[in-house]
Amino acid sequence: MASDKITSLEVAKRAGVSQSAVSRVFTPGASASAKTVEKVKRAAAELGYRPNRMASAMITGKSRIIGLIVAYLDNMFYPLALERLSNALQAQGYHILVFTASNAQDRVDEIVSELMDYQVDGIITASVSMSGDLTAKCAAAGIPVVMFNRGQDGVDLSAVTSANLAGGRKVADFMAGAGYRTIAHISGWQGSSTGRDRQRGFVERLAELGQPTPQIIDGKYDRDTASAAAVTLMQSDTPPDAIFVGNDHMAFAVMDTLRGELGLRVPQDVAIVGYDDVPTAAWAAYDLTTVRQPVNQMVEATVDLLIANIADPHAPVRRVEIDGPLIVRGSAPQTQRTTP
Repeated sequence: MASDKITSLEVAKRAGVSQSAVSRVFTPGASASAKTVEKVKRAAAELGYRPNRMASAMITGKSRIIGLIVAYLDNMFYPLALERLSNALQAQGYHILVFTASNAQDRVDEIVSELMDYQVDGIITASVSMSGDLTAKCAAAGIPVVMFNRGQDGVDLSAVTSANLAGGRKVADFMAGAGYRTIAHISGWQGSSTGRDRQRGFVERLAELGQPTPQIIDGKYDRDTASAAAVTLMQSDTPPDAIFVGNDHMAFAVMDTLRGELGLRVPQDVAIVGYDDVPTAAWAAYDLTTVRQPVNQMVEATVDLLIANIADPHAPVRRVEIDGPLIVRGSAPQTQRTTP
């Protein structure tokens, strides 16, 4: 018989159990004895039965699917986070449905509306924002939303980020302490809370330390924009001796441009500090000093918040910030290098 025509009733008859017992065996988290599980799964294998997840979702109101919206995957931080979010959710009996979207509000709202049509149990947004109207619609539909690596003012949503303000301050302390004096910043996109907070922490701390206000160009989390910014900074009347770049994705582009296009040495001519600590940062070709985003802790906190809100739709909104260390490598050593 074709497997798509096998019903749970036929499995129940073959296994000698009730149809509800079959349902419990194939429902994550439901209770069934080891003996029942063995009989049902053996009968299902013999008949070629596969449970209809969509039909189950219509009956129970739970799809066991989490929607994930991510702005872009060329930043290596997000494929890493995506893998770990998927693994953590699978451990809880969930699967993920992934959509990519730009930061355009209408596109994000369109995707969230589509996810609601799939009857997802929850939504994680990674570095994208949601409108207040759509947030209200999700709440009315009982679909919890957790923001990952992005905060947002004016919406009633839980969020998990690294401690971006503190991270920017750490970079300022490091650069001033290492003896850098002509400092610049290629920031993350200023339309994002992460870009704004990293810049704010950096600039405020430099001022507290008596350092001049740094030159700042918005790199928009884009490689080409960051590369052009590096050229502009180094060809200015006061080229920097150190640049804090708003994430590693841009920092790699900046280093490639400095070395390949401008013929400069890193760190002898200009030191570079990034933010994220993706695996490539440790490669010998970059050896990038960077602030580490604690991705494992961020993923754990995101999944915990989402599962708690699925279990209790009235659970309070929480904003979680997780501190990460500055990892010092060769692109910006502890003391300024001035070798000829």
